[in-house]
Amino acid sequence: MTSGASSRGRVWTPGRPVPVGSILSLLRRGPGDPCFRVQPDGVVWRATRTATGPVLLRLEGRPAEGEVCARAWGPGADAALDGVPALLGDADDPAGFRPSPAHPRLVAAWRSHPHWRVPRTGAVLEALAAAALEQRVTGGEAHRAWRVLVGDYGEPAPGPAGQLGTVAAGMRVPPAPGQWVAIPSWDWLRAGVEETRRRVILAAAAVAHRLECTVHLPGEDAARALRTVPGVGVWTAAEVRQRAHGDADAFSWNDFHVAKNVTWALTGRVGDDAVCAELVEPYRGHRFRVQRLLELDGVGRPRRGPRMTRPTHLPSVPRTVRR
Repeated sequence: MTSGASSRGRVWTPGRPVPVGSILSLLRRGPGDPCFRVQPDGVVWRATRTATGPVLLRLEGRPAEGEVCARAWGPGADAALDGVPALLGDADDPAGFRPSPAHPRLVAAWRSHPHWRVPRTGAVLEALAAAALEQRVTGGEAHRAWRVLVGDYGEPAPGPAGQLGTVAAGMRVPPAPGQWVAIPSWDWLRAGVEETRRRVILAAAAVAHRLECTVHLPGEDAARALRTVPGVGVWTAAEVRQRAHGDADAFSWNDFHVAKNVTWALTGRVGDDAVCAELVEPYRGHRFRVQRLLELDGVGRPRRGPRMTRPTHLPSVPRTVRR
């Protein structure tokens, strides 16, 4: 299989409705993500890297036929097609998840998204690098850094991504470990990434093979393994587990917004992580499911304060925010 125009296709019949767009929306790093495109008709394109090489994957849900049609280009095509069921949440089991009547907003969110499942990409370094870029900064700043670094140092995606005028034109595959390491220090700064976040990605790239093996570990074991990387804390490990591991319990603790939004949605009052932990404890095993369902339903606290601003490039950055 080459990275030219030839492709492989596969049809998956899951036996249940699969909302491709809402499931995979978790993987999109901002509206200009060079690794992710969505057509007006809902077809999703994703550029990623597998153990056998880069791939461009096209996913089209066909609800009337009960099918998902997948097509892939590149050396990683077969691996990506094999992974489509897991990517679309087939390994996620919501059995036992019962929103409490005391939490009507969660009940409504589950009713609106009954077929949503946690995706599982298996791409650990990809998820970790993107999460590391999101430490301590606003989403917009992190997404810009991702666009700049992937655009400059990720390779062109295979197949139609190289053809002008196509939906996938210009898509890029995230950098491989060696490509992350090769980025000059001045280009990290040009992307708005200070030394602290840069070191996290370089440390992860140095042990990328070991990190990819964590997809076979149970949730808390995977979290502990991820946190052996310097600069990866509870928040970053959870962000990786949500995407690469498909972990329905990987709640985003230590986030600037999540606990506040969830407590407000469940009680009408804004609370911190400690209050939120008590509230979502009855949903253990599904705590990230609670978080994501509320996000998908657009439930968030009213905001009146100023937005976070980008930190300056100083050698020391407070260690109390999202790690």
